[in-house]
Order: sequence, then structure tokens, then C-alpha cells
Amino acid sequence: MPTPKMAAGAPAERSRPALTPPARRSQGFLSKMAAPSGRSGRRLWAALVPAALLCLAGRAAEEPSTADFDVRPGGEVHSFSRSLGDYTCTFTYSAQGGTNEQWQMNIGVSEDNQLFSCSVWRPQGKSYLFFTQFKAEVKGAKIEYAMAYSQAAVGGQSDVPLKQEEFEITETTVSHREGKFRFELSKLMIVAKTPRDEL
Repeated sequence: MPTPKMAAGAPAERSRPALTPPARRSQGFLSKMAAPSGRSGRRLWAALVPAALLCLAGRAAEEPSTADFDVRPGGEVHSFSRSLGDYTCTFTYSAQGGTNEQWQMNIGVSEDNQLFSCSVWRPQGKSYLFFTQFKAEVKGAKIEYAMAYSQAAVGGQSDVPLKQEEFEITETTVSHREGKFRFELSKLMIVAKTPRDEL
């Protein structure tokens, strides 16, 4: 997913303009795709998920929103949270080293209200902070797909996913795995299914 660029002096929160990719209903879109495994499976997901998030952004029932926030080192636990309608995404972390880094959170809901997306990333691509813990949590939806990255795609660089053993995914959270996480984080992506279709 292309990383939005911030102009100097831009407001901390803004709505992204609606995009017009080919329309694709979320009904059954992710459920028709079995989660691929292995190396080629990760590449497939790496290609499909940004496309799905682009569709979400372009077909949103409520305007997706992007907000800037600072990731602060110092070893204390910090959280940043955004809501859109009935859905909330919260990023909680603790980091060491360096100085504050500017990060962004983007949230969106599909036109049919069946998918909620949340992305948290460092627009410069790679964080130089030493993360001791992280967790992204969604409320109002259940995670269908999630991925964590040590480097975000920017300036010709590719996303570099964490190894599967470094993090864990539950119905509502993506978090570091104690003793396995290698302290590098630059991006998190979540696509969650809302309860709308269960009625």
C-alpha cells in the first residue's frame, strides 16, 4: 500500500480522497481466498492485502481517516487509538532508543460495512527504535488477516514482514511474541470482518 506523504504544516487529521479502483464487494472476497502458507503464500498476501485495503479506501461507507502520532522511546507503555463508526483500532507499544518518530494510523470501513481496516506505519519506511512490545487491537470486528513488518515499503524498498514466530494473531489483536520478537517494527496491517453479515 503506498504510504501517504505529509506536506509541511499539514493538519494532524484529514480525510483521504476517495479512490476509484475497480469495484469489488467485500462479501466473500477474503473468505474465498484460503490463507496461503509458505514463502510464496506470503508474497501472494503481500500483493493481495494492499489491493484489498485500496478497495476499502475507495469504497468506504465513511471516509477513511489518517492521523499522525509520535512513537516515543523511553521504555514506557504508550497507546494511540482511532475510531470510525462502531469500530476502533488501538496501537499500544513500548520502545527504547533514539528520539520521537512520526508514525501514521489509517482506518477505513468498506462500503457494505463488512470489513474494517487499520494500518499503522512509519512513513519513512524503517523505524530505528528498539520495540520491547507492541499490540494492535480492533474493537467491533474480528481479524480476518493481519501482518507485521520490520520495514515498510517506501522509495523503491519493499515491505519486509516479520517472521511468523515473532508475533501472534487472535480474533481481535496482533501482538509481539515474548522471547521471539526481534525488537524491529515499522508497520502493522489488519483487515477485520465486522458482525454485519451475521444478522
